[in-house]
Amino acid sequence: MNRVELCEKQFQELFGGKPTQNEGTDPEFMRILQRFIFGEVSTVGNLDNRMRELITVTVLAVNQTLPQLKSHTKASLNVGCTPVEIREAVYQLAPFIGFPKTLNAIGAMNEVFVSEGISLPIESQETVTEETRYETGRQLQETIYGTEISERYVGLPKEFAEAVPKFLTELCFGDFISRSGLNRKDRELLLFVALAALGDTALQIKSHAEGAQKCGNEIETLLAALVQAMPYIGFPRAFAALNQLL
Repeated sequence: MNRVELCEKQFQELFGGKPTQNEGTDPEFMRILQRFIFGEVSTVGNLDNRMRELITVTVLAVNQTLPQLKSHTKASLNVGCTPVEIREAVYQLAPFIGFPKTLNAIGAMNEVFVSEGISLPIESQETVTEETRYETGRQLQETIYGTEISERYVGLPKEFAEAVPKFLTELCFGDFISRSGLNRKDRELLLFVALAALGDTALQIKSHAEGAQKCGNEIETLLAALVQAMPYIGFPRAFAALNQLL
């Protein structure tokens, strides 16, 4: 199939309709967009549509492009992602993009869930308590990333040298990474892509690329994830992340 035919097939599977022909105010632009994303990008790499859509949801949430996030939340459901998987992909962004932006993404996601008849709140995926969140987070963090952060900031004044690594351990790894609903391999791949979407995160991208591989992702999967993200984050940020894999 040529890219026009591939676009039509992929668009139907994701959105249940046909791509743009001559409709709307900017049909030329939409044809370029759709044929590139759905007729070319979606054919590169070893990703299935479930993971492609979780990657897309992740980068759209990072970018705060909420209208498109709604469309791809629906597309994610159409290709077999569960509401729990979509929610977990969004929830785990909080330590990376901040709570306000994550709440914006949750609001957009939940609008789609309600429109699709999905009852809220979705079942809990918490695995820690107030008493266990630090130790659980520490074990997860050290298994994947060692003690790099606490060692890096040991020179800070004592209060901050203790608080900053502790917050990361408890919040990022204890409260979020420990949750069920997404396996460790998928979580790390999505966080790698989130850092690429943020930009100016070379140190973190390199670290999370290594972490994603430790969790079972092949280098080809990381490359495919960057290609999938490229139309949504732009070539400069995709290349900046790619450079950390070379």
